[in-house]
Amino acid sequence: MKIPLSWLQLTHEKMRLAVAIAGIAFADILMFMQLGFKNALFDSSVRLHKSLQGDIFILHSQTDSLVGGKSFSSRRLYEVMGVEGVKNVSPIYINVTDWKNPITKGSRRIFVVGVNPVNNLFTLPGMKEALPLIKQPDVVLFDERSRGEFGPIKQDFDAGKVVKTEVANRQITVGGLFALGASFGADGTVITSDLNFFRIFPTRTKGLIDVGVIQLEPNANLDVTFKKIKDKLSSKDIQIFTKEGLIEHEKSYWQKRTTIGFVFGLGTVMGFVVGTIIVYQILYTDVVDHLPEYATLKAMGYGDNYLLMVVFQEALLLAVIGFIPSLGFSLFFYANTAKATGLPILMTVTRAIMILLLTMLMCTLSGAIAVGKLRSADPADIF
Repeated sequence: MKIPLSWLQLTHEKMRLAVAIAGIAFADILMFMQLGFKNALFDSSVRLHKSLQGDIFILHSQTDSLVGGKSFSSRRLYEVMGVEGVKNVSPIYINVTDWKNPITKGSRRIFVVGVNPVNNLFTLPGMKEALPLIKQPDVVLFDERSRGEFGPIKQDFDAGKVVKTEVANRQITVGGLFALGASFGADGTVITSDLNFFRIFPTRTKGLIDVGVIQLEPNANLDVTFKKIKDKLSSKDIQIFTKEGLIEHEKSYWQKRTTIGFVFGLGTVMGFVVGTIIVYQILYTDVVDHLPEYATLKAMGYGDNYLLMVVFQEALLLAVIGFIPSLGFSLFFYANTAKATGLPILMTVTRAIMILLLTMLMCTLSGAIAVGKLRSADPADIF
């Protein structure tokens, strides 16, 4: 094993090595992008949930996601005010409507959130300073990380211009900005007061809310209070979550109840299969081309284990060499995709290590299949 036979065989045919590296890199990039999109889907879908300043949340029993959920009576929320440990309750109103680009006049669907401006329910950057502005009639706060199709709202606002446009055919003014980001369910978001919300959606029933936010006293026990609230509100018309439970509920919807999560998972599997086939073809061709040499080594006294180890070393070397350029290209694609879509598609150490391990497994499986021909290398047939 002191002779680097596997490395010498790989580098002997430069063009074959280049094709192998390109094939592995392509498979790795495919897996990187699929996993990146899948995690961006989950991360973006719960951005709003993570920003909410609440301990316990109430949704309609048929609400699977905040995008397109069902409303329920606000009386259900106010029933918990008498529960020990509850400090405050706040309703949130949610709907989707058309936003008119102030420059092109084109329409695009936008996520509208209505809240009571007296109580700041969000930890979003810029929200604390801008929230009092929505007390004014027909004033909204615009998500500066929304997709560009909504118009140059941030640029005009930062330039000191008065930004006016239409939401649901009603003229509104952008009074401030906050930072949230686009998701697969919403390309853009505006937040306004509950009164402005009902001005935008005059047909909405004021007694119906979409999310109930419950804030507890600082010394209240979350588990104990959660059980008390659940016992008090026991009914089939609502569902109750902790903040962690609310986040997992949203992720579960996108992963299990939509085709998007399945498609990205299937894409990752297909990348693994494509890479395995490519590496197998390379290793099998290499073994066949060097079959006389392997037979000669057998005649010299080298056993099958030694020859098998050579093939597996080639597989692992291909895995590592092919992974390096794929990581670089994926970082480039991640950065440009995040810039173009506003999705939180970021490289993580965990994902990089996982793809490296998958690549090594992919190449090892290919090597295990390719060594079948090597076992038949009989010196008597060669000489």
